[in-house]
Amino acid sequence: MRQINWLRDECRYHVDKTPSQASLTIGTMPALNTYETSTAQKPETVRGWPLVIVVVAALAISGWAYLIAMVAAMVPVMDMAEAGPGMSLLNQFNIFRGLPDDARAALAVLCLPAGATFGMPSVELTWVDVGKIFLMWAMMALAMMLPSATPMLKSFHRHISKHRSGPGLNVISTVFVVSGYLAVWLGYAIVATLAQVGLSKLGALSDMMAPVSLALTASVLIAAGIYQFTPAKTACLQRCWYPRWSFAKNTGRYGISDSVKEGIAQGWICLGCCWAVMTVMFAVGLMNILWIALLGVVMALEKTFPSRFFPTAIGVFLLIWGGALALSIVLGGPATPS
Repeated sequence: MRQINWLRDECRYHVDKTPSQASLTIGTMPALNTYETSTAQKPETVRGWPLVIVVVAALAISGWAYLIAMVAAMVPVMDMAEAGPGMSLLNQFNIFRGLPDDARAALAVLCLPAGATFGMPSVELTWVDVGKIFLMWAMMALAMMLPSATPMLKSFHRHISKHRSGPGLNVISTVFVVSGYLAVWLGYAIVATLAQVGLSKLGALSDMMAPVSLALTASVLIAAGIYQFTPAKTACLQRCWYPRWSFAKNTGRYGISDSVKEGIAQGWICLGCCWAVMTVMFAVGLMNILWIALLGVVMALEKTFPSRFFPTAIGVFLLIWGGALALSIVLGGPATPS
């Protein structure tokens, strides 16, 4: 078993150092994991995992509940078309249904001031509003990023279960990995909050937290598309596919600090893989619940199933979309979202 683990780690090490050899790792990993898979199927290696799933599901559901509550409070009294692409569908459930654009805009101003619904910041952007923005991004991290970490958490749980009996301790260790993972994404939430506040003060985001200029939309999409083809993206994505543990390696001596460090390490890898796709929210509207769900699914699929095609397809799609918007602006088309 130790020889298999050593050979597996060596293959991953060389892929990390020489990305051009990625095909070797992808091609050989299933064979190297044959023994590990058969071992993981034993009952003692998976005991306690359902409890971890309960914790992850509870956190993810809390994130989705908060975001859905924000949108549900907006729907009856706001023009949801202003929240981004596709959100106009929700106008079927309010007074804006069937109204022309000018009438919807005038009615939205008269009906409700910005920030008057649950979780929405006001235009003054006080410290309370900044706190609301951070909370929104934190809930987005729970809803979008935590479910995508499930395969990594299961791999970790199996890893420590092989070296240590006692499902209770293994569950606790895995939950602390979750805490370290989320700490990284809460750090991203702080950066995203500062970016949103800055863009709002510059007038680049509307009161509905959507871009007011196609130039911003195109820039974000093109930048995210380019990142899909960078070595950093490739390296981090491979580590998401095949996690490698850095602390208390091949032993059962996982303390709380080791588990938190492991979670932070995996969180950094996930951040390196997904930050650009997550940032696409600035292009489609930060309260666009449809795109929150879509991007969450895309990132989960990309991280879970090893594929050369899927990450490339994402990058190509983003580049074509952003390039088309940029070309439209250059050719004298509308500079604001319709």
